[in-house]
Amino acid sequence: MDQKRINEVLLRNVALLSRLNEKEESMMPTGSAPLPSVEEVRRLVSLAKSIIFTDYFYKRQPEEQIRQHYIGVNMEELYALLRRQIARGLQFCEECSEEDVLPTAEELALRFIDQLPEVKRLLYTDVEAMFQNDPAATNYGEVIYCYPIVNTMTHYRLAHVLHQMQVPVIPRIITEQAHSRTGIDIHPGAQIGEYFAIDHGTGVVIGETCIIGSHVTLYQGVTLGAKSFKYDAEGNMLNVPRHPIIEDRVTIYSNASVLGRITIGHDSVIGGNIWLTHDVPPGSRILQSKAVDVSFQGGLGI
Repeated sequence: MDQKRINEVLLRNVALLSRLNEKEESMMPTGSAPLPSVEEVRRLVSLAKSIIFTDYFYKRQPEEQIRQHYIGVNMEELYALLRRQIARGLQFCEECSEEDVLPTAEELALRFIDQLPEVKRLLYTDVEAMFQNDPAATNYGEVIYCYPIVNTMTHYRLAHVLHQMQVPVIPRIITEQAHSRTGIDIHPGAQIGEYFAIDHGTGVVIGETCIIGSHVTLYQGVTLGAKSFKYDAEGNMLNVPRHPIIEDRVTIYSNASVLGRITIGHDSVIGGNIWLTHDVPPGSRILQSKAVDVSFQGGLGI
């Protein structure tokens, strides 16, 4: 093909795509500062993971002073990335003034660092819960290295801290990175207690306003979702509690759909393939009806 023709097509479309149209401008924050970096957010989570699971994802160092050195190096980089990415995320905050973005980001980054010991404690309870719930797990290392729940819950618990601080955009980037990798979709706004286990995990969905207690186990395909949505007088969707409350020591088996602002009482078991839209008292066993055998012999009934 003629090079002149190639250049004309390329330059024409570069010019067209370089112009910000009205729709595009309406979706952008004001100002011209850089927007959040997906790659830097991924690095941020990787650093936090290496700090929380140091021996597994960084360098195993039995001596505490050497561990402090390596964790300290990673912590400095983590803080720098956090400060920068939080500041970029705050551009989507309509109430934030431009001059307050950087000092606010610095303060929020420090508050996040202060929460890491508690995040670490919670994640190790999740590892223990998964190990205790799966006889196929031969040791804790297998759970930490191989089970998707560890990756998912690391992303979720880090993102939840930022969500509680009302940091825009960044928490969703963090949880969606885990979603795309594991098939487990947890909104950072959900509240999840300690000793949380998801076996297998693919297809699990946990909505924004879910409240989940301690020692809860889910299996693949479980949906904790909304049944319906509420709107204001102008027809705008309202962000109100619309997802289930799951109390302590509840087990929900594969492909169950638990929908709406209902409560599943503690110590209950919800069977697989159940569609549940009403409250369940503590200690309940919700199961499917037994299958009916309608087999035929010799072609009868066909």
